[in-house]
Amino acid sequence: MIICGIDPGTATTGFGIIRKTKKKLKVIDYGCIKTSPDLCAGDRLKIINNELNKLIKKHKPNILAVENIYFFKNFKTAMPVSQAKGVILLTAAKKKIPVYEITPLQMKMAITGYGKAEKKQVQEMLKVLLNLKEAPKSDDAADALGVALCCAFKLKIERA
Repeated sequence: MIICGIDPGTATTGFGIIRKTKKKLKVIDYGCIKTSPDLCAGDRLKIINNELNKLIKKHKPNILAVENIYFFKNFKTAMPVSQAKGVILLTAAKKKIPVYEITPLQMKMAITGYGKAEKKQVQEMLKVLLNLKEAPKSDDAADALGVALCCAFKLKIERA
């Protein structure tokens, strides 16, 4: 099973793609989709859609797991993140890919055992759990990998 984790954002959307087998988890790809602040919102969302479609075509995920934010400290960032998430959900729906929504608290609990873990702690645990040579440098890519991994853990529990 291939799981694509997404950390939505208009400026930067993180992605992390893992393969889950009965015995192990393996990272296939991770990184960021970046858009220029010089572009209008519609063009930025179009880039996210196009790049996500390319990732889906290349890796053929069975599931898409997206970070779900329930509250925002800053309303100014809430709208663009929500717009990016909407594009991501639409892209998945058009491809008939089931979507799981994972909160940051759920992801941090699954990865570190502590829901308020710092980003560095999450990155270091991802390195260990996914047998990476180095921890992901980008917070957005690390969060996306964490969301994918949390989804893999969640699926294992649900099927038990």
